[in-house]
Amino acid sequence: MSDQPKKPFLYIVVCAAGIADDVGKLITAAQERNWDVGVVATPQGLGFIDAAAVEAQTGYPIRSAWRSPGDPRPLPPADAVAVAPATFNTINKWAAGISDTLALGILCEAYGFGIPIAVLPYLNEAQAAHPAYRQSLERLSEMGVLIGDYEPHQPKAGGGRDKFRWEQALELLAPNVPRHS
Repeated sequence: MSDQPKKPFLYIVVCAAGIADDVGKLITAAQERNWDVGVVATPQGLGFIDAAAVEAQTGYPIRSAWRSPGDPRPLPPADAVAVAPATFNTINKWAAGISDTLALGILCEAYGFGIPIAVLPYLNEAQAAHPAYRQSLERLSEMGVLIGDYEPHQPKAGGGRDKFRWEQALELLAPNVPRHS
């Protein structure tokens, strides 16, 4: 048994968005706040990040697909989850209880386990105008999910990279995660 206190473990769920390649900013911010970090990417999100760089930074393999029965769990259990960037698709599927990817399965189960979750939406104005999005945010909020502030960007323009506050996920989670000793 180590004399080192156990650090809380943060899962970062990364979705397929143009700013996903900046996820290292959230990893660094979490590590500076004494978190250990593992990344779970949606299948499409995997193509938006530098997997080798993320794995080198976290020290853990990126999860994107279910493991086979009997395979070891590559990540410790989560003490908290940050979904960043969270896309229109992931937010709506998660709120509806759809679990067709590992990332969504983890999010759906995290609620049942009472694990604190922060979500930082990243989407365009046209998507944000869809009634399903507002309803999904309401449902997630009712579930206790901590929702970050984000102003949607123009359609077909990407953008918002300079306004996306990665560290907001940690600010939202801080009062909700007990420190480990």
